[in-house]
Amino acid sequence: MSDEGLPHEFADWMTKPFARFLKIEAAAGVLLLLAALLALLLANSTWSEPFLAFWETPIGLHFGALDFSRSLRHWINDGLMTFFFFVISLELKRELVLGELRNLRTAALPFAAALGGMLVPVSLYLGLTVGQPGMHGWGTVMATDTAFVIGCLALFGTRIPPALRLFLLSLAIFDDVGAILVVAIGYGDALNWSALGFGALGLGVVAGAARLGIRSIPVYFFMGGVIWLCFDASGVHATIAGVVLGLMTPARVWVSDARLRAILGRVLAYPGGEHWSGDTADRRDLQQAGRAVRESLSPVEQLEMMLHPWAAFVVMPVFALANTGVAITSADFGQPISLSIFAGLVLGKPVGVLCFSWLAAKLGLAVRGPGLSWPFLAAGAFLTGIGFTMSLFIAGLAYDPAILNAAKLGILAGSVCSAAIGVLMLLWLTKSPRTIILNSP
Repeated sequence: MSDEGLPHEFADWMTKPFARFLKIEAAAGVLLLLAALLALLLANSTWSEPFLAFWETPIGLHFGALDFSRSLRHWINDGLMTFFFFVISLELKRELVLGELRNLRTAALPFAAALGGMLVPVSLYLGLTVGQPGMHGWGTVMATDTAFVIGCLALFGTRIPPALRLFLLSLAIFDDVGAILVVAIGYGDALNWSALGFGALGLGVVAGAARLGIRSIPVYFFMGGVIWLCFDASGVHATIAGVVLGLMTPARVWVSDARLRAILGRVLAYPGGEHWSGDTADRRDLQQAGRAVRESLSPVEQLEMMLHPWAAFVVMPVFALANTGVAITSADFGQPISLSIFAGLVLGKPVGVLCFSWLAAKLGLAVRGPGLSWPFLAAGAFLTGIGFTMSLFIAGLAYDPAILNAAKLGILAGSVCSAAIGVLMLLWLTKSPRTIILNSP
C-alpha cells in the first residue's frame, strides 16, 4: 500500500467522526436560526395567512374507504423527524460503542446531567401549571437543541475545553432520546395492538436480516418504512421507530483491517496497465476491493456519514419553517403557559444539569473531562435551556390550538434567554484573566 499521508492511529477512529459531527452541527445551527427567523417574519407579515395555511395542505393517498393522507406539517413532524431521530440514535450508538462514551464514568456525567435536566424543569413546570390548561405539556421543557448548542460553542473556537463540547453533545443526545421516549409513551393515541405487533415483528425481521448478513441499505430502508407505517397506525408515536432502528444498527465492521489490507495488497500486486475490463480475475479482485473498502466501516458509521448532512441541512430547517411561524400579536407572553415554559427552560434546565452533575461526581459515579471546570460546566448548563426543535415538536403534540402560540412564544423566549446567558458566561470565562485558574478540574 502507498505510504503517502499520515498513518491512522486508533484514536483517529474516535475523534474524527466526532469532529465531523460537531462541524456539521455548528453549520446547521446557523441555517436553523435563519429558517426560524424567516418563519417568524413570514408569520407576522402580510403573507401570514397563506404561509401558515401552506403547512396544512393535505398530502397522501386515498383508496375508497382507506384514507392515508396527512397535512404537510404532519409528514414533516412525524416522517422527517423520524429520520432525524434515527441519525441521533446512530450518533449515540457510535459514541457508546466506538467513541469516548465507552468509558462508563465518562458517559455517566452527561447521562446524570441529562436526567437532572429533564426531571427538575418538568417538576418546576408542573408546579407552576397545576390545575391549569396545558399542564399536559410538561414534556416541552425536557429537551436540548443539539444544533443551536453546538453553534453557540462554535463561536468560541479553541478557547473552550473540548471536554465541554463532548459533555454538551452527549447530554443533548441523551436528552433527545429521553424526550422521544416520553413522546411515544405520553403523547400517543389509544393503542392498536395489532399494528404494534406487526411493528415489533418488523423489528424482529430487521434483527434477523442483520444476523443473516444482509447488508443492502435499500432493503433496510424499505423495512424501516414498513415499520414506521405500523407504528404510525399503532397509537405509539411513529418517531420511536427511528430511535429503535438507530440503536439496532450494527457497530461492528464486516471487513477487518487485516483482511482489507490483504485484499488491497492483492489488487496492488497487479502490474500497471489497462487490464480491469471484461470478466476477468483482475476485475473481480478490483470489485471485491471496492466492496471491502466500503465494508471496512461499520453500518453505524456508514449511515451517519451518509445521512447526517441531510438531517442537519434539510430536515431541521424545514421543520423550523413549518413550526416556528408564530403570529406574535395573537398570543400574550404573560399567559401562564408561556411563563411556565420560560421558567422551565431558563431556570429548571441549568439547575437540574448542575445539581445532578455535582451529585454524580460527588458520589464517584462520574468524572469530568480535562479542563471541564465547574464554571464552564455552569455556562454549558444554561445553554441546555435552548429547547427549540424538540420543544416545538412536543408542543405541537401536547397543546390545544388555543394555547399553542403562547407555548411557542415561551419556547422561543426561553431558548433565546438561555443562549444569551450561556454565551455571556462563556465570554466572561474565556476573556477573564482568571480563566487559567477556573479551567482547572
